[in-house]
Amino acid sequence: MINLETARRVIAAAEKKATEIGQPMNIAVVDGGGNLVAHVRMDGAWIGSIDISINKAFTSRAFDIATRDLAQHSQSGSQFFGIHASNHGRIMIFAGGIPLKENGKVTGAIGVSGGSGEQDHAVAEAGAAAVR
Repeated sequence: MINLETARRVIAAAEKKATEIGQPMNIAVVDGGGNLVAHVRMDGAWIGSIDISINKAFTSRAFDIATRDLAQHSQSGSQFFGIHASNHGRIMIFAGGIPLKENGKVTGAIGVSGGSGEQDHAVAEAGAAAVR
């Protein structure tokens, strides 16, 4: 399971990447049950992205998939079309959420919001690498 110490390590790695690319971000980490463990809003990050980052982490853990990949399968005509309306609207279908795995098992997820989809995904990848 993801504990606070691990969540802080994930967030620190993600913050480092966000600083490197010059994009302030909201970064959230959830545990294996999809419950928020920690969240950071970097100075200058959008207030509107707080909820998005938390929900990206939830989505990634709820379905054990990167939100970028879920987005590809949720387009009109695809197998998960309409999934974004499930779970009381908490499902995010754009890049920035990645499952966290320890020894090949999903133990939580990271969600990042505040930049482009590519930036959000790259920052989330940096955070996820801290637990591998």
